[in-house]
Amino acid sequence: MEQYLPLIIQIIAGAIGGNAAGAASKNVSLGGAGNTIAGAIGGGVLGQLLQIALPMLQGAGGGLDIGAIAGNLVGGGAAGAIVTAIIGLIKNKAAGR
Repeated sequence: MEQYLPLIIQIIAGAIGGNAAGAASKNVSLGGAGNTIAGAIGGGVLGQLLQIALPMLQGAGGGLDIGAIAGNLVGGGAAGAIVTAIIGLIKNKAAGR
């Protein structure tokens, strides 16, 4: 279970980041459910890639410490916001908004 904890943190943080991006700019909003789903996917996928690129996010000795948890929260949240914003821009541009 401990190996899945960073992914769970990233998915939750991504969903929060996606909703924050949608609330901050109506131009990129996908609606409540859309922001949550896009953010969760972005947080999970890009968060995992970030963890591979920055091994320090895995914590000391492969375990989780407060620094690793904070890094996963920030990385997942930012990734969720970025993915939501990109998808929202593409969707709204295609819709002619």
